[in-house]
Amino acid sequence: QVHDELVFEAENSEVQDLRTLVKMKMERSLDLRVPLQVEIGTGANWAEAH
Repeated sequence: QVHDELVFEAENSEVQDLRTLVKMKMERSLDLRVPLQVEIGTGANWAEAH
């Protein structure tokens, strides 16, 4: 699978902590032979986040 997406809504004051937590959990959820690369975008709407 090349692409998958999760969408969250959060207060601006929580965005950085949420980014850190989600990235860590997604990258370390499985013990894989190759690294799982996670990219995170943020914005007020879908277009800004991408």
